[in-house]
Amino acid sequence: MDNLKLENQLCFPLYALSRQITNLYRPLLEELALTYPQYLVMLLLWQHTQLSVKEIGTRLWLDSGTLTPLLKRLEQKGLIERKRDKQDERMVQILITDSGKELQTKAEKVPVALSQSLPITREKGLQLVNKLNSVLKQLSVNE
Repeated sequence: MDNLKLENQLCFPLYALSRQITNLYRPLLEELALTYPQYLVMLLLWQHTQLSVKEIGTRLWLDSGTLTPLLKRLEQKGLIERKRDKQDERMVQILITDSGKELQTKAEKVPVALSQSLPITREKGLQLVNKLNSVLKQLSVNE
């Protein structure tokens, strides 16, 4: 019966921590007029400037039903542009706009402010990120 106790579940602290961290992001992202999922897309585009919808979905673990409306809202804000791929009309490429690039400067303070809100050191935070990324990588291999 111990395996059914809430405190023994791996999923619960991950779920609760995710919610708490997302709540810490909320006021920081309101200054950028971004939701947390929109912020994640912008992080990818600040790093790569152009990705396909499929690549964004894969990297963020989001299906197209979730991603498509999110991308439409970012496009309405003028932060991204959607273009059909010239080699394969079925694929849509997402490009960051000049406005999207300009937002990056304001966004640079977000990770710093968030880390100051957490009760762990930067080093411990990076270790946790590496461990969680390792688990995610293993799950993607098993799919």
